[in-house]
Amino acid sequence: MPASTVGLAPAPPPPLAARVRTTAPSAVREILAVTARPGMISFAGGLPAPELFDAEGLRAAYTTVLTRSARRALQYSTTEGAPELRAAVARRFDGRGLATTGDDVLITTGSQQGLGLIATALIEPGDTVLVENPTYLAALQGFALAGARVVPVPCDGEGILPDALEELVARERPKLLYTVPTFQNPTGRTLPSDRRAAVAAVAARLGLWLLEDDPYGDLRYEGCDIPWLAAHPGAEDRTALLGSFSKVMAPGVRLGWLRAPAALLRGAVLAKQAADLHTSTVDQLAAAEYLRTADLSAHIARVREAYRGRRDTLLSGLASALPAGSTWNRPEGGMFVWARLPQGHDATTLLRAATAAGVAFVPGAPFFAGSPDPRTLRLSFTTHTETEIAEGLRRLAAAGGAHAEAKREARPSPPTSDRPRTGYRRIPRSRPAAPT
Repeated sequence: MPASTVGLAPAPPPPLAARVRTTAPSAVREILAVTARPGMISFAGGLPAPELFDAEGLRAAYTTVLTRSARRALQYSTTEGAPELRAAVARRFDGRGLATTGDDVLITTGSQQGLGLIATALIEPGDTVLVENPTYLAALQGFALAGARVVPVPCDGEGILPDALEELVARERPKLLYTVPTFQNPTGRTLPSDRRAAVAAVAARLGLWLLEDDPYGDLRYEGCDIPWLAAHPGAEDRTALLGSFSKVMAPGVRLGWLRAPAALLRGAVLAKQAADLHTSTVDQLAAAEYLRTADLSAHIARVREAYRGRRDTLLSGLASALPAGSTWNRPEGGMFVWARLPQGHDATTLLRAATAAGVAFVPGAPFFAGSPDPRTLRLSFTTHTETEIAEGLRRLAAAGGAHAEAKREARPSPPTSDRPRTGYRRIPRSRPAAPT
């Protein structure tokens, strides 16, 4: 050892990249870690119901692939994905009126990877990205890691306000708008067709990339399908469309896809080559075999029927489970109900009482790109049975009562007075406002 270093403390390694140091962890993942204990009824995570997985059909598909073509299934593959799976995904788009070929599709390791690939291919540090407010939490993380400046677009109960979007695009000159227009996470709302057309027109007129995330579109319980944003005039050559098998097949296979114009798709392929070379070959071939031999539409119909009942059970019990004066929406599909507590309440404070009672949800504040609304919360209804949901609502009502009692006890006592105390008439509380 050189004499100059004798007795000196070792130098620390260089710091982590600023993009990692300054990006907040996922609030949902933090809550899921807390709520994983046995007996917890969790409305927090957007998890598919495991008892609804077609395990036998998937097992048969894997068995067939490994029996007939193990050498290919266990080998490296192309970055773009297995041709038969790309073609199967393209047929699903074609079946709903969006002309697509396998060459338009990149297979990804979950749609989450597709979001990251687009950020890598498009976003330079300092670029402006527009998002719905509130929006998908992992998208906020991904854009933060890319160094983007994230600006929220004003929204109402149906989603993006096109006039406000046009004003923002003209003023901020963003590169990209990220949107989950169908059964949005976290709000469950769906952007109407006329607004989708208006968004596409703004993007075409002012020059804007669109990133349309559609992981929930197959989970419709009422109403009619609405064409993708990518299908509207003006959006065809500027929209990257993400999708996933996680919600309708199984999240464990980690298969998603990206449909995009050729130039952007080439950029995403380059980004994926640097990220993981390609998505698991055996999983891709098993999924393609499953789509060839199983009736995915019939399976989705069974999932929809189960989730519809679970949604309705949650909605029917919220009036007694949440504090009087709370409001919530009625999503036509997806996995989430969005609620708002009355004035003076805080969802994070309520969550502490709820977890102590054995039930959990996600406070809405982390989903906001702009000023958060601390009274909001997201409740997922897909993971538990209707019986379990009813019990979770009972626990949530008990937690709300305990929370209200703690708030009353924490209030300072009113000043004493020599005047005789008069009686107070209890004014009945109104029922929650109609879902919005």
